[in-house]
This record gives sequence, structure tokens and C-alpha cells, in this order.
Amino acid sequence: MATEGAKRQPKYQRIADALRDAIQAGRYSPGDRLPGENDVMAEHGVARMTARQALGVLQSEGIAESRPGAGVFVRSFRPLRRQGIKRLARSQWGEGRSIWEVETGDRTLVVDKADVTEEPAPDRIAGVLGIAPGDAVCVRRRRFVLDGKPILLATSYLPASLVAGSAVTRKDTGPGGTYARLAELGAEPVHFREEVRSRMPSSAEADELELSAGTPVMLICRTAFAGEGRPVEVNEMTLDSASYILEYDFDA
Repeated sequence: MATEGAKRQPKYQRIADALRDAIQAGRYSPGDRLPGENDVMAEHGVARMTARQALGVLQSEGIAESRPGAGVFVRSFRPLRRQGIKRLARSQWGEGRSIWEVETGDRTLVVDKADVTEEPAPDRIAGVLGIAPGDAVCVRRRRFVLDGKPILLATSYLPASLVAGSAVTRKDTGPGGTYARLAELGAEPVHFREEVRSRMPSSAEADELELSAGTPVMLICRTAFAGEGRPVEVNEMTLDSASYILEYDFDA
């Protein structure tokens, strides 16, 4: 018997819940085509708009994806488990490994867009880095693609006075990445702070990340600190929320 709460749910939500349950039970596997609007209308006796809304819920949750002219399919992309503490350990970048190796395993990760420039520091960045607004910063903009799917946009800001002439100003910073290069400059990160929030994407972000309609993004702003609390990098990241599981594992 349906609960009182279930009765109060909109019809499209109840249909979406049933389809989600079927996916989780294995009735539909990754890559399988889900019932189309006509199928949902016939099975549940609802209008086309209700059927469309139900399928739209699964798309907005990242469970399903629409393929123009073909239908709606169970998403085959496996979310990336982002291990927020382990990935930043010095044992990773300090030994020449990418911080991504903790998470990606044998999956294919590429940076398909990268741009490095020197620009005046925006006020918000200058305030965190402890420099004057307008002072020069090295800006590193990248798009990360996992298994052919864009998952992350990242923009890093570092004081130009610190990294000028170093590998940090190149697209490929070498083994261990930016943090290994900062260590070579005498500014080894010893502490990190991450702030996480969520919102709907801008149209530009939705295009860059190839997001389904209604999919929010997660925003992570990480600050890296060298000794004595000296901030040496601010990294603003925009994540496809349907492509990530954020994991924080630490002792009590």
C-alpha cells in the first residue's frame, strides 16, 4: 500500500522513482534504452508532459542521458570517486605522481584544453593570496576529460613573482604537477583548504561540461599553503555533479 508521502508525490516523480529502482535492481544495465515517452504514457496512463518530466528527472540526476533521435539510455559513465584527502598527500605529488592517479586507476584521463597566461589578480583572488588587487598572477585554465566525458573545469592562480620562469608557467608542469614544482621553488604546500558549494551552471559551463539539462555543478575552491601559512595557490574548480562522488576519509 502506498504511503501517505508517496501519494503526495507528483506522478512524474513516482514514475522516475520506479525507473530508478528498476535500474538499481539491474533490470536496465548501463547503455540500455529506457522506455520512451510513448511507453511511459501507455504503462502509467499519463500525459506526454508527465512522461517527459519523469525521464527528465533521471537525466538531471545523471542516471540517464538523451541521445537525439534514439531515446533515453542508462548512462554508462561511472562516476569518479574523488578522494579529497588522499589525493593531496605529499606521497603522491612529492614522488612525481599525478594526484589523479589515486582515483582514475586504469581509466583514461586527458586535459584536452589548457591555457596559461599572466593576468592582473581579481580582488577575490588577491585577498586569498595576500597580494594587492591587480598584482600579476599566473593563471592556469584546464578542462579534464575522463573516458571521453568532460568532468571538470579548473582555474589555478599563483603569484607571478613566485613562479616566473618556472615550469609552472608551462602547459605541462612535469612529474608531480604544480605542487612538485612549487616544492622546488621553496614553496612546498604543507596544508590545503577546500570549500565546497553547489549551484546551477552558467550556459558556458553547461556547454564546456556537456551537461544534461537540469544538472547542477559543484564548486570546489582549494587554497594551498606553504610554511607559516603562506598561500601559494588558489584553484577554482567546477565539477559535473553527476560525474563525481566526493569522498573524505579521516580518523576521528
